[in-house]
Amino acid sequence: MKAATANKEEEEPEKGDRSTMSFLEHLDELRKRLVRCALFVLIAFLICWYFSSRIYHFLEIPVRKAMVEAKRASGFEVGVKIGDRFRIDDLNDGDEMNFTFPTDCKLKVLDSDGKEAESALVTAGSTIRVKLKHTAEGLVQLVTETYWLINSDKVIHPGAVIPPELYSSKAQQMSPDNRLVVGTVQGAFNLYIKVSFYAAIFFTMPLLLVQAWGFIAPGLYPHEKKYAAPFIAMASVFFLLGCAFAYYIAFPRAANFLLGVANEGNLRPLVTADDYFELIMTIMLGLGLVFEMPTLTFFFARLGLITPKLLLKIWRYAIIVIFIIAAVLSPTTDIPNLLVFAAPMLLLYFLSVGIAWVFHKKRRTEADVKADEGQKRIDD
Repeated sequence: MKAATANKEEEEPEKGDRSTMSFLEHLDELRKRLVRCALFVLIAFLICWYFSSRIYHFLEIPVRKAMVEAKRASGFEVGVKIGDRFRIDDLNDGDEMNFTFPTDCKLKVLDSDGKEAESALVTAGSTIRVKLKHTAEGLVQLVTETYWLINSDKVIHPGAVIPPELYSSKAQQMSPDNRLVVGTVQGAFNLYIKVSFYAAIFFTMPLLLVQAWGFIAPGLYPHEKKYAAPFIAMASVFFLLGCAFAYYIAFPRAANFLLGVANEGNLRPLVTADDYFELIMTIMLGLGLVFEMPTLTFFFARLGLITPKLLLKIWRYAIIVIFIIAAVLSPTTDIPNLLVFAAPMLLLYFLSVGIAWVFHKKRRTEADVKADEGQKRIDD
């Protein structure tokens, strides 16, 4: 009887140290992992806070483009007879024109030696006479033609160069009418706090996944722990792909639709920075998590918990769930934008079926692995 019990204990698979841990030890391990995650996020937060304005300016590009496109689509057109249309690059040196500043900006005022003396604030809508000039590198510059008085106390000399970004293809996005607004004095500060926090989570995602894996790994068989690197790599890549899809495809289409509806009703939307940030982060994080479907499928298929047969059996229910999730993530109620969110999820689901078919394995205990290795040695 004792021999049978001993043999049974030898065959019992060991899942690691976690199998002998008490409930309180589990909680202590979880606390350590959460503390590490908090430290990672805190360090990343301090770094992101330094770049918070740049991060937010990157995030607001889609909505500012959508605002420009909406204005172009609904602009009041009048008949103006013009000649053939051409680009600024087609003009010759010395050609003159009027230039209107699209936004408030600071121009550097130089002294007679060419050194910066001070900066002068130029308000949006200011118009000056400029002429075109080509540099030795072939670049186009607009330079002031005559003396120019700013703010009644600063004079810009002829030949001052207008910053190229003010007449680039993105200049219209810099217009004050296309800026997002904050409703309170501390609004910008609170906004940058949220930007830094979400950015910290985004950049520390691989480290957070490492900690999550470190918590669950002791409950796995030793041969299953080797899936750590593929799991973390796939999860990080697919999360990034989901966020990129939201930023470059899903949200711009939704923003164009929503702002187009406002313009059709002869309404001017007052887009607040807080509302916009909450919206785009919800969409980006939501699609980032949705794009983890292949990663989870790979992991559970390797553990033998998911089979391609099971995924194909429940595909009808999966499609219903996918459209429900798409309806929650989509900020609009129209069918085309709903399909923009649902289509990639459908593709990911059937991609997951293929992943489960390729990587599915029947779950084996550690005793099975040792038995296979012993049989292989006998065969050799």
